[in-house]
Amino acid sequence: MKPAPFDYVRPGSLEEALQALAGHPEAKVLAGGQSLVPLLSMRLAAPALLVDINDLPGLDHVRADADGVRIGALARHAAVLADPDVARVQPLVPLALADVAHATIRNRGTTVGSLVHADAAAEMPMVLRLLEGSIDVAGPGGRRTIPAAELYVGPLESSLHHDEIAVEAFFPALPAGSGVAFEEIARRHGDYAMCGVAAVVAVEGDRVVSARAGYLSVSDIPVVVDLTEALDGSVQPAALAAAADAALAQLDPETDIHATADYRAHLARVLTARVVTAAHDHAREEQR
Repeated sequence: MKPAPFDYVRPGSLEEALQALAGHPEAKVLAGGQSLVPLLSMRLAAPALLVDINDLPGLDHVRADADGVRIGALARHAAVLADPDVARVQPLVPLALADVAHATIRNRGTTVGSLVHADAAAEMPMVLRLLEGSIDVAGPGGRRTIPAAELYVGPLESSLHHDEIAVEAFFPALPAGSGVAFEEIARRHGDYAMCGVAAVVAVEGDRVVSARAGYLSVSDIPVVVDLTEALDGSVQPAALAAAADAALAQLDPETDIHATADYRAHLARVLTARVVTAAHDHAREEQR
């Protein structure tokens, strides 16, 4: 299919882009286009206006410091994935990015665009929630920060207003004594996952003092579950089984053309044990 007719503007400044959005309630922002363009082609989205922000200056940065990683709205997945400072400061970001689609899409798609597209089957929205990051957005009233916990409000729905533009994402640095891990199951590498899990585990010696896991492709929005109490300090098999039970109590797997609800629940259980164990091992290595 072909997209429905739409108008197109390519402003040269953020102010011009915001003015264009303000004048068209049905407008959409175009950055990498790897999520939006397929929706246009299938006529699942039919905006009256596309506001192409690729000429806006100062939005393609990738910066990592002691506080965390800041990613501009025009930074491509591939640029973030290749940055060694990102991997050093917050290794979960490149771990998840490596499973985002294919290299061609990572070369064009933007990390911030994926975040605000709010697809619960995408890797980076879940990572942002798990790490308790945030999005900075610009709008008619100025700039504001949206915590990840307040960003996702429904399937493919974020809390951005129609006349706002996401300009930067922030992923907090990995704290000392903590480790991370990520794994997903897809029919083919690069396909949307049938289930994916990431974990952040903090340890003191061998003992787990904090454990949180994030889940993608399981519920309508990215879900984060605190597993600390269920693990009770351990990553022994019984503790991991209890953690999987605790996670499934807060998840809502659904059946679709890719997998049944029961199969997704099984994957969530298996991946929870694997990823929590791997994150624990990573934390132990970081202590040495």
